[in-house]
Amino acid sequence: HVVTFVAMILLAWPVALNFFRIDNKVLQALILLGYLGSLLFLLFMPLGFYSPCIMEKGTLGPKPALIGHRGAPMLAPENTEMSFKKAVHHGAVGFETDVTISFDGVPFLMHDKTLKRTTNIASVFPGFKDINAALFPWEYLEKLNAGNWFFEEKPFFQRPAISPEEEELGRNQSIFKLSDFLKLAKQENKLILFDLNRLPWSHPYNTTWINRTLEVLQSELGNKSHLVRDREEVINVAPGFQQTSGKAVSIEELRKHNIVKLNLNYRDLCHVDIRKYLKSNITVNLWVVNEPWLFSLAWCSGVQSVTTDSVHTLGKLHQPSFLMTPKEYMTMWIVTDVVAVFFISLIFGFHSSILSWHQINLHFLK
Repeated sequence: HVVTFVAMILLAWPVALNFFRIDNKVLQALILLGYLGSLLFLLFMPLGFYSPCIMEKGTLGPKPALIGHRGAPMLAPENTEMSFKKAVHHGAVGFETDVTISFDGVPFLMHDKTLKRTTNIASVFPGFKDINAALFPWEYLEKLNAGNWFFEEKPFFQRPAISPEEEELGRNQSIFKLSDFLKLAKQENKLILFDLNRLPWSHPYNTTWINRTLEVLQSELGNKSHLVRDREEVINVAPGFQQTSGKAVSIEELRKHNIVKLNLNYRDLCHVDIRKYLKSNITVNLWVVNEPWLFSLAWCSGVQSVTTDSVHTLGKLHQPSFLMTPKEYMTMWIVTDVVAVFFISLIFGFHSSILSWHQINLHFLK
């Protein structure tokens, strides 16, 4: 609102200049009406604004918990042991990851279908770089480097500087086995969210991939995990696991399936009434939230947790950005409008005076 009014104040100069120089009354009226119409729209535009961060004091809920998206991928190579330990260091309460299964039945962490983005498969097995990651046996997968790419490709522009020792550690990361990941999560008492990647039709575990993954889960964690995606299949295999919906379906539908958790895209903030779920004791997690302003909106909306790439940044926030009471918002709006109208009036008054001065000079010259 303030920035827009600064632009309108700057625009007032050429508008006033042309208004007083033009002799054609019709053109004058069109210029003035167009400018005043835009100005009035801006003056009253705040009446149509809504922000969850405009609230009375004392009504702000707890800060959303942070879930490390594939660990802390701005600080270390994603889905590696180092990445998840970094997430722990910066206060994440949980981890989000993606699980697939090797050709010989070893579940491991990998987001992409192939290995070429996050490993050195292109140099170790160049002829197989486009092969689905699940079609490799574990003895091949465990030999790959899963860290060098992070320092060579620099996937995040704002990656914080790290020490030479940490870089050396990062460059020597390998693909993380699910069982080792679960041991770390259990050791650090962190909750987990993950997607199960479907396997190619030719894979030996094509029909038992969920069972195989759950075997490892139950072996390492028992029923202490939160599973995302493929809900119906998991209910049949492991009814004791907590189920999470990835869609903002009706509360009645959620209750029907005993679902008390939602894992939603952050864009759902625009068209989903988050508070109705909260009132029904359904917790909400948003993904992937990286920017402080977006995290602030999630916080003000009452969201319990967010999945993020920037645990290290959001963890430092102590209150939402732009948090203000309705009275403070109204005061800011009125003061901005008054100041803008004052300066615009000065500009038009100045040009009117210049015109009058020129007319007086012309009169005396005649």
